[in-house]
Amino acid sequence: MLGTAALTAVWVFGVWPPPIWWRDHAPRCTAMMRLHAPACPRLKWTKLEAVAPIMPRLVIVGEDWRFRTHHGVDFAEIGDALGVEAGRGVWATVRAAWRNRDRLRGASTITQQLAKNLYLSPSRNPLRKLKEAVTAWRLELALSKDRILELYLNVAEWGAGVWGVTAASEEYFGVASSQLTEQQAGALAATLPFPLSSNPVLRPARMLARRDLILARYHGADVYIPPVDDIEIPPPVIPPIDVPLIPVVIDTLMDSIKVVPDSTSVHQP
Repeated sequence: MLGTAALTAVWVFGVWPPPIWWRDHAPRCTAMMRLHAPACPRLKWTKLEAVAPIMPRLVIVGEDWRFRTHHGVDFAEIGDALGVEAGRGVWATVRAAWRNRDRLRGASTITQQLAKNLYLSPSRNPLRKLKEAVTAWRLELALSKDRILELYLNVAEWGAGVWGVTAASEEYFGVASSQLTEQQAGALAATLPFPLSSNPVLRPARMLARRDLILARYHGADVYIPPVDDIEIPPPVIPPIDVPLIPVVIDTLMDSIKVVPDSTSVHQP
């Protein structure tokens, strides 16, 4: 038992390279890149100060609005996602947490997402989530908030084969990341939760719905940005169909038919 606990602790805390490595080094390839790409792409690394300032602001609004104040894991957001209320008791809390465990995906902080991208996989296994939380905490101890944000923007996936904010800016809008407008930055921020299923060039309805919420909150509106799986996609606008009027021709056709006497019939005088 003791040996199992020791091995579990080593696995939970063991990542390579250690988080402090990323203070002065940029990743060449991440765990998520190895999973999704046949070969690691050449990243177009961009310093945070070279990215349009609106871009990281909208990412924080859309992904993790307490980013500047938490220490890697946002326990308040987790409680909200799981439906856990204060004072409900231990067992009621555990039952609520287990019933809503799939919602944890929407409660991941930017630091947790960076930990997943650098070291882990998208699995929802509870042990993997524990390792993600521990690694996020270690990243927060080793790196500044700006460095975490810079790493995240450069290694995040923004579409199939599109890695990093500069590649996304060029791919979708034909501009450098320093030239992104508010609408463009909002679209990229809204793409992050589902880059392979809805982005500026692929089935954009879901992305656009989230973009509008992000921009509204950024400008001070008290709007709720729902978890990733709960966002509603606007129904498609179906133009009205004009059914052509078909004239009734049956009566006219019948009137035109003349009854011809049967020449073979015999008429009696």
